[in-house]
Amino acid sequence: MPRERTSPLRAVPGATPEERAALGRAARKRAPRSSHQAYEPAADRPDPLALLEAQSAARVQELVPIRYGRMTESPFRFYRGAAAIMASDLAGTPVSGIRAQLCGDAHLLNFRLLASPERNLLFDINDFDETLPGPWEWDVKRLAASLVIAGRANGFTDKERARIVRATARSYRESMIRFADMRNLDVWYTKIDEDRLHAMAAGKLASRGRERVASATAKARTRDSLQAFGKLTEVTGGRLRIAADPPLVVPVADLLPDAERRATEGQFRRLLGRYGRSLASDRRSLLADFQPVDMARKVVGVGSVGTRCWIFLLLGRDGGDPLFLQAKEADSSVLAPYAGASAYRNQGERVVAGQRLMQAAGDIFLGWERVDGFDGRRRDFYVRQLRDWKGIAEPELMVPRGMGAFGELCGTTLARAHARSGDRIAIAAYLGHGDVFDRALATFAERYADQNERDHRSLVDAVAAGRLPAAGEGRT
Repeated sequence: MPRERTSPLRAVPGATPEERAALGRAARKRAPRSSHQAYEPAADRPDPLALLEAQSAARVQELVPIRYGRMTESPFRFYRGAAAIMASDLAGTPVSGIRAQLCGDAHLLNFRLLASPERNLLFDINDFDETLPGPWEWDVKRLAASLVIAGRANGFTDKERARIVRATARSYRESMIRFADMRNLDVWYTKIDEDRLHAMAAGKLASRGRERVASATAKARTRDSLQAFGKLTEVTGGRLRIAADPPLVVPVADLLPDAERRATEGQFRRLLGRYGRSLASDRRSLLADFQPVDMARKVVGVGSVGTRCWIFLLLGRDGGDPLFLQAKEADSSVLAPYAGASAYRNQGERVVAGQRLMQAAGDIFLGWERVDGFDGRRRDFYVRQLRDWKGIAEPELMVPRGMGAFGELCGTTLARAHARSGDRIAIAAYLGHGDVFDRALATFAERYADQNERDHRSLVDAVAAGRLPAAGEGRT
């Protein structure tokens, strides 16, 4: 059952920086910084598998076993799919009462390299399926626990993991203090670009780590629509189409009988036309210069497996001018039962609005639309490019020093995202210059990693017992 939340603290309009800082310091009485170490499963804690099953009930049933199969592979892969479970658990933990726009699923693999509209490479948060305003602490705790879980998988010692989490929390805290002293526009324009990324690597990493950063940035630049075009398409019977790779990629022609296929294609052609209304006028004009050629259902991620996701191949001036778009189903955020319902009636708009608010720069084709399904349900979607210079971390290759540096990078990035929407002055004053919060977060992260391992074992046992179906397949 959702727990009652204390009312959020807000500075009165026009409050001075001193008044906002006083509000942050006063919040320590509500939730002392040391209290963030606390985690004990509630006596009435919902069955974590029941939470997963409730999500799966609304998904494409033939794909649900893939989700469970991926989540059984390791505690870290389970954690990636368990945002709903952790949201329920976080609802019972101490909060300062200061809110910000949350990612909602801020584990370490949701921080990655992305392209800006100006064709610069940036490091930023990537996934916003669960975005919603809420207690800023929840994002920081999800990030911290992910680092401990990844560190355990790599065999890091207790001390090494504690140093990684404390460094991450310190980076978040010190960055927020720095943002508190900046002008609003300066905060808004702050970003971590490629030059800053290499500079940070030079100061934090050994030569092998710096080489991996250089390799990752170079590789990210190759992951675009042209690369996807070469990998995901084929010519069949003289017709360009998306290549089948079932069950992960299934072209609509292979998925549905002719009559239903034609209706579905028409439906999503209309979606592509209507969704353009959510774009700026210049980008809507650019989209109009591309024509849809083929579409396919695609399985994505871990936690998102089973949600309805379609990819579209569009062509511009000729067959060598491709654009891949992805339309992904958006449902209510897993945070909503505990943080409050979204202000947006369309869940796709909720995702887009949160992403635009938190990211330093966004996809030029990011937008939303609603579709009437053949099952009588109206479904919300958000649309973005399938690939646009994306580069993802490989935590299994990280040594403790490298994961610590990556955690610091994520901490800074998350602080900047929260500072754009939350009261950065109040959050900074709450955190202060000491390391009380940093140490508390390290303790919380270890305790929650223990809980995650218990929940993962429950899923593995349920699959072994036949309670839940699981399909084995490789990573995508």
